Amino acid sequence: MDDKTRGWIDGLLGVVIFSGSLPATRVAVAEIDPLFLTAARAVIAGTLALGLLSVMRAPRPTRRDLAALALVASGVVAGFPLLTAIALREITAAHSIVFIGLLPMATALFAVVRAGERPSRSFWAFAGLGAALVAVFALTRGAEGSVSGDLLMVAAVAVCGLGYAEGGRLSRTLGGWQVICWALVIALPAMAALGLATWPADLAQVSARGWTGLAYVSLFSMLIGFVFWYRGLALGGVAAVGQLQLLQPLMGLGLAAWLLGEPVGWSMAAITAGVVLCVAGAKRFA
Repeated sequence: MDDKTRGWIDGLLGVVIFSGSLPATRVAVAEIDPLFLTAARAVIAGTLALGLLSVMRAPRPTRRDLAALALVASGVVAGFPLLTAIALREITAAHSIVFIGLLPMATALFAVVRAGERPSRSFWAFAGLGAALVAVFALTRGAEGSVSGDLLMVAAVAVCGLGYAEGGRLSRTLGGWQVICWALVIALPAMAALGLATWPADLAQVSARGWTGLAYVSLFSMLIGFVFWYRGLALGGVAAVGQLQLLQPLMGLGLAAWLLGEPVGWSMAAITAGVVLCVAGAKRFA
């Protein structure tokens, strides 16, 4: 099996794992404060990452890599988990997944900015149409939506796109799994302090369902998924393997309906499909 094939397989595994992130967060945040949840998942994953780096004797990143790793940490370790956790107290997991349909476009936009490329008019047309579809959905969401929840999801997509783009760029030189591990280690002191500051008094009352949600987002969403994802980007190419993100909204909607019993109406599914098509076009002409 060649490197490109392995990259596609690893990337697909990463997307499958990520598709469970928002439903699991929705489960956990129902019983755990969003700030503590964000800190706890980062501390658990960061501790495991520190051990993995030690066992594998991974070389330390260079000084020029530290700024990029800080951006990765701010985007995928702190920003996206915190923003989505707060948003999911106001909106359903199924509702939030529609916004994740914009994540590939956000990743592409940040990759374009970082690489200094000049997208074609077709790219901007697809990007604008996708954004318009999401805006229409948000404005016609009905009682289940929330203006603040929607804005938080937009911000979450933006910071995550930055983290993906930086991580994908770094993975070519630093290594796929090393990128997320070092990002977690860099964020570990701040996340540990946040966890202590927000330690809930009623933590013992959290049910097995809440602990399962925390375990999933800590082990799979925060660490294992990124090991596969960044390795896939490194082996198969950021532009090519990155298109696999287009499958994430559809997988996530299915999980939200199956595991949480959340309604997935035809309009929500149609908007998601439309966003996916727009992002596919934007990636094609990026």
